[in-house]
Parts: sequence; C-alpha cells; structure tokens
Amino acid sequence: MGVLMSKKQQVEKVQKCNAVVNAFQQGMKVAAPPATHDQADDNVGGATDVAAARGESEEGGEEEADAAPPPTRDGCNVNKEAWSRMRDGKGVEPEDMQKSHQLTPPAFVRPKRDANDDQALEVELGKRDQPSNDEMCDVCEVWTADDLYPCRICTRVFHDGCLRELGYLRAEALQEMRDSAHTITGWSCYYCDNVNLLLTEEEMYSLVETFKQCKIIPESCLVSDELLQYRHFMSKQQYEKDLTDEQEEDVLGQFAAMDPEKKGNIEWSDFLYFESMSVLRKLRTENSMVRLLSSKERDRARTLFLGLDLDKDGLITGGESRQAQPSWFHKLNKESQSCNVRLMLSSALNCGISHVGAMCESSPASSASERSKADDSRSVTWADFLKESAIYIIAARPNSSAMHIRLPL
Repeated sequence: MGVLMSKKQQVEKVQKCNAVVNAFQQGMKVAAPPATHDQADDNVGGATDVAAARGESEEGGEEEADAAPPPTRDGCNVNKEAWSRMRDGKGVEPEDMQKSHQLTPPAFVRPKRDANDDQALEVELGKRDQPSNDEMCDVCEVWTADDLYPCRICTRVFHDGCLRELGYLRAEALQEMRDSAHTITGWSCYYCDNVNLLLTEEEMYSLVETFKQCKIIPESCLVSDELLQYRHFMSKQQYEKDLTDEQEEDVLGQFAAMDPEKKGNIEWSDFLYFESMSVLRKLRTENSMVRLLSSKERDRARTLFLGLDLDKDGLITGGESRQAQPSWFHKLNKESQSCNVRLMLSSALNCGISHVGAMCESSPASSASERSKADDSRSVTWADFLKESAIYIIAARPNSSAMHIRLPL
C-alpha cells in the first residue's frame, strides 16, 4: 500500500519536485557567490580536463549558456510566491495555470457488463468502506485545499472554475454546487448526476431506436401531449392497445412530477433519466444494481439499516424497509415534493413491468399495494435491504428536483 502510487499522486510529486528544482536553480543564478582566486585556478584546471574529454560539446554548451537571458525580477518573485504557496501547503492557484490546452471535456465511455454482473456481491454490514475523497481536481489534477468541491456519490473533487471552463455547469448550477457540496445534502458531479451513463452501448441503442420510432427529438423539452403520445405508442407496441383513461391520468401525474416548477414542459435530461432508469429496471437484476452503488452509497445504506435495526439482530421488517426508501431523497424536501415524480416508476419497480407501460387499477400491478402491506411483517436481512434499495439509491443521484421513480406506498 505504501509503495503503489496513483496517477494523480505521481503528478503531484512531479509538480512539487519541479517547483523545488526551479526555485533552487533560480536562487543559485541570482545569489551565486563570487569565486575566490584559488577556486578560480581549480576551476580552470578542472575545465581543461573536462574540455579534453568532452571536446567541442562543451563549446556548444558555453555558447547556449552565454545566450541564455538573465532571470528577471518578476520571474524571481513568481518563483518565490510559488515556493511560499508550496511551503504553506496551498499548492498552485487555479488562476496561475495555463488551462487552455488542459480543460477539454472528457470522452464518456459506456460500461460493458461483466460475466459475474448478476452474481451476488458480498457487502459486510459491520465493515464500513469509508472512502476518502481525491486530493486533486479531477479536471486539472491540481490541489488547492479548500477550493475543491467533492461529489457526494464518488470520490472525485472539482474546482468550480474548471467546471465553468468545461461548460458543464451554468451559473445557477455552479452556485448550487458551492452552496450544497460541503453540506449533508451534497452535490453530484456530472458523471454521477447522469444515470444514462450507466447504460451499455446495446441498452442505449435500444432506447434511441425507441425515441426514433416515437419521433422524440433529442435535447428538446416535452409538453404533456407529447408524453401522452409517446406512452400511447409504447402501449400499442407492448400491449397492442391504447391507454385507458386511468392510465392517461397516471401519465399526466408523471408529467407533473417531472415538472416540479410547473413550467408546462419537462426537461430533456429528466425525461432521458426516467427512461434510462426504466431500462435499468427492465434489463438488470437486483444483484447487478447493487454492483452499481458507490462506496459512499453503501455506507449511507449501512447507516440507515443499522438505525432501523434497533434490537441489533441483523433483521428489520418489510414495512421498515419500504418506509426507509424516501430517505434517499432528502435533498428534495421542498414544497414540490408533495406532487413530485418519483411518482413514476413505482409500478415498474413493484411488478417488473418494462419502461414503456403505464399502470392502472386493471393491470397486473394493481395488487402491488396489497402485496406490500402483506409483506410488512416479513424479515429483511442486510443483503435483501441493499438489493431492494439499490434502485432508489441510484434514482436519488441527480441534482434535479424532478422525481424519476415512484416511492413505495
């Protein structure tokens, strides 16, 4: 553990070494002591021997040395300031960096499913992961102490200036990050905020083809009629029938939940997020969903389970497990939460229906609430709790106040 170094640690070590060397060299050039007569004689004799060994190569080096300009006063001051910052443990300031060639948006690579994706992952209840945040900005790989903002899902940290240069966050989003990143609520980085990045190439291709068939225009806002048209089309594709009046009301409820600010349309990102969650629910097993959780998320789930397990026997009831799921969405404790959409995917979560269907009383999922009440007294282990909670934990990742999954009744 003490020998291996990460890429960022290596970069940090090299940066510090370079700063020390540059400061030392500049100091030697500026404050070089005058040579004495004896030292000059020794230097002449040594230079003669070296010249005999090196030949013309030394002459070329002397010419380059003579051509080198003397250090300026400004350059010395910059080096002294850099040395002072490094000595004080503050590192390099972001505004002093030449970031034009560094801040390029990353190329997102979609994951590939492993052969053991559906195998159970052993997560010990009594052993916390306790992950520590990275020390350097994920974008520029420079450490600046308190200027870094951590993600609440992964261990990445960021400069607000770097995110602004990348163009990932608008002014209001940047301010939200500054206000919440260091609080209990936390902030999700652009990797973790977008659950669509969890889909594989094959899963995303299937989703894109569905959008094309329904004539959904990417990166555009959707009004309620367009969402209804989309649901009607998918209902015909899957069930070969139109939506009932009850199902249409459910779709309108979904729309209201994705439009908490009542603007009359839903953002493309919220719609894409909801559909991506549905694809995950449709194609992934519970074990696979657990493998998507980060160390921080597993630690929060561990804390919640231990808080519910009052008698410390490693078991809680099904009712306690169901009632615990809203706690993942504490960041949405606003006036809009009462009508929010996480009204959405409950049917799909409780009965395994695909992302293209809507629920009604006559559907096979109409007994979901009855089944949940009957399950209130069942015993739930830590492993079962984690598998049941994984879909909700992932659904709570976005910073958006829109709801993308229906909470259990």
